[in-house]
Amino acid sequence: MLGMDCTRRYFLGAIPGCALTAKPGEPVIDIHQHTHYSGRTDEELVAHQRTMGVSKTILLPAGSEYGLEADAYGNDSVLALARKYPDEFVFFANEVPYLPEARAVLEKYLKLGAIGIGEQKFFVDSNSRVMDPIAELAQEYGVPILLHFQHERYNVNFDGFHRILERFPKVNFIGHAQTWWANIDRGQAVQQEILYPPGKVSPGGITDRYLSGYPNMYGDLSAGSGLNALLRDEEHAREFLKRHQDKLLYGSDCNDKAGAGPKCSGSRQIAAIQRLAAGPVSRKILYGNSAKLFKLK
Repeated sequence: MLGMDCTRRYFLGAIPGCALTAKPGEPVIDIHQHTHYSGRTDEELVAHQRTMGVSKTILLPAGSEYGLEADAYGNDSVLALARKYPDEFVFFANEVPYLPEARAVLEKYLKLGAIGIGEQKFFVDSNSRVMDPIAELAQEYGVPILLHFQHERYNVNFDGFHRILERFPKVNFIGHAQTWWANIDRGQAVQQEILYPPGKVSPGGITDRYLSGYPNMYGDLSAGSGLNALLRDEEHAREFLKRHQDKLLYGSDCNDKAGAGPKCSGSRQIAAIQRLAAGPVSRKILYGNSAKLFKLK
């Protein structure tokens, strides 16, 4: 781990190549990566995760359509990589929820060892009944569902998502992406079209309320949206991480090949968490919460 001065100057942009990774010897679970992400090979992905210092990675497949808008590969790809490196990778199952074969596809891979469903990144209303069979299957197998919330595109009707949380209190849901993280701010309700809002945060947004009010709601800190949520207002971020320390999960969701440097949001996220959260809170977010939720070692 680099010294605090290097960490500070890295975030100010003074050391573009500064590689910020996990502290040696401390396990890190990354809950959000994809195979063939923007064309990256499996071996490049393995190297990326090792460079970041990740000890266990959850691979999220695409469904049979759309490729998660990232040219990501599907269920067979994540299964193959997890079997090749069983100590380093585990996997989810995924399928477009409104396809007639969705349940059969998901159940096939759950029986093969998938530990969750997602990333659900499809053109649906997140509160519509089309999601109920997915939630019912997750409840039956005791696995979480990870959803990408993006205004007017993926899993829309975010402010109504509490209804599915209430219909399925035994299913754990994990929120991710632009609309999820923009709504830490209560002012976001009147500007949902802004996906990466800057500036100070007023606590009490929809996301803040979901995390506080629903035991079955968790947050995936990955990608530029999660990183922006921490860096836009670091004073708020410190309190947010402390307040929701049992509900937040580290993920990278970055498509670079290096695993370090300014283009790697995953390594920058690790550094931000370690800098903004006290040691015990940081360890929960980087490892403990995911180990408990997914029953991982």
